Amino acid sequence: MGLGYQSSRAGALVGGFMLLFSAFLPGLFSHLGHASPSTFSEWNTPKPRHSRLLKSALQRQSPKPDQSDLWAPLTDEGWRPCVDSLKDSSLPGESEGYIQVFLDGGLNQQRMGICDAVAVAKLLNATLVIPHLEINPVWKDSSSFVDIFDVDHFINVLKDDISIVKELPAEFSWSTREYYATAIRATRVKTAPVHASPKWYLDNVLPVLQSYGIAAIAPFSHRLAFENLPDEIQRLRCKVNFQALTFVPHIRALGDALISRLRYPSNRKDSKEANYLSLTTDANVQGPMKFVVLHLRFDKDMAAHSACDFGGGKAEKLALAKYRQVLWQGRVLNSQFTDEELRSQGRCPLTPEEIGLLLAALGFDNNTRLYLASHKVYGGVARISTLRGLFPLMEDKKSLTSGNELAQIKGKASLLAAVDYYVSMHSDIFISASPGNMHNAIVGHRTYENLKTIRPNMALLGQLFMNKSIIWSDFQQATVEGHLNRQGQIRLRKPKQSIYTYPAPDCVCHA
Repeated sequence: MGLGYQSSRAGALVGGFMLLFSAFLPGLFSHLGHASPSTFSEWNTPKPRHSRLLKSALQRQSPKPDQSDLWAPLTDEGWRPCVDSLKDSSLPGESEGYIQVFLDGGLNQQRMGICDAVAVAKLLNATLVIPHLEINPVWKDSSSFVDIFDVDHFINVLKDDISIVKELPAEFSWSTREYYATAIRATRVKTAPVHASPKWYLDNVLPVLQSYGIAAIAPFSHRLAFENLPDEIQRLRCKVNFQALTFVPHIRALGDALISRLRYPSNRKDSKEANYLSLTTDANVQGPMKFVVLHLRFDKDMAAHSACDFGGGKAEKLALAKYRQVLWQGRVLNSQFTDEELRSQGRCPLTPEEIGLLLAALGFDNNTRLYLASHKVYGGVARISTLRGLFPLMEDKKSLTSGNELAQIKGKASLLAAVDYYVSMHSDIFISASPGNMHNAIVGHRTYENLKTIRPNMALLGQLFMNKSIIWSDFQQATVEGHLNRQGQIRLRKPKQSIYTYPAPDCVCHA
């Protein structure tokens, strides 16, 4: 990174000092809590669970010469996006009617639902109404499609594939969410099975369209199969996901500002004080710096549902068990297994400490610029103190922006996630600490673009972290070897797997 060995050693000492004091006096570091810490009174401050490895990692030096390919882009294996229509695409002369869908979930679940809605409209020769995004009961975000995505771009990209309207014509203005919430309606289809076949839609939705001119499908998340669809429809789904769905201009502008401040930190003070729309992008004399995006999903829901032990003591275990019982009422399969069994099977999300040790073992030093894409971290500042000790240059939306810049998206989980998604797609490397919709969406998108994306080997890491006598050199060797083929190389989709996570061979074809 051009900062030299002395800077690296100094960073390690500073990191170790921060880590030591944060364990005893976390309040001193409250101003460093860029990851939106959660209020947390049900635990004792967790101590590092892997102290031996952590001590060695804090003393690590710059990458060795044989690790010079750490930042190298993926090798071109000859795969290319192939989402163009297999035949001349033309809109039918007359539409069968209007399709409405009501989408729940977070940003990335809704994103997949939008892609499926376009595919269903194509299958049924119907006109798609811009999808309605439900208010998420967890995040309380009321953002609509037009608040998140560039609707004009969406319609224009797909204009030769399907007909899309922003609003229903006056004769169907009665077809609203409120209308369907008050009584059973003939135009509502609410029996769509998960991963329904094209035949199901032809048998059950097309007759509604032909009878009433409109069909409203709710719920709709995950309601279209990934198998036995025409190639034309599969490619259309990818065209929607990877080309038609772009974020609104102010999200892209804010994302570009964050990316610039990560790549050109010497310009950060001036650009942060200025409005991001007038961002200066002049390169400094060292040129752009590289950065990693870490998606750290470690919220209370994730921790509780995993049924794993995260080192917060008996109070934390009891609190998570109670929370798990209230939310899922005994329906959590993982709770039947011990922590050791879960970890050996790779079923425990990586803690901030563990993902930091993984990155360090792979060769990322303490001069690495790390962007933290996350919402609330369970345990807050103290939980991420080890990660910050390992990577003192860690940043996130809050640390890179002014209050004015964040005002337009503050408290809106979907818009905050959209910014993280945008930055993730422009990073040199992306890594996620645990599976989930965000992980799946970005892994698929970066596969489509042939971008380096590290997929943690959860089973291997679980076993390594359970070995309390392992030394750093053995941990590092096993980690490096276990991730050689987990850096974004093409993986062909298997039956029933999502086309949005595994776009090859349906939408990424070998030249």
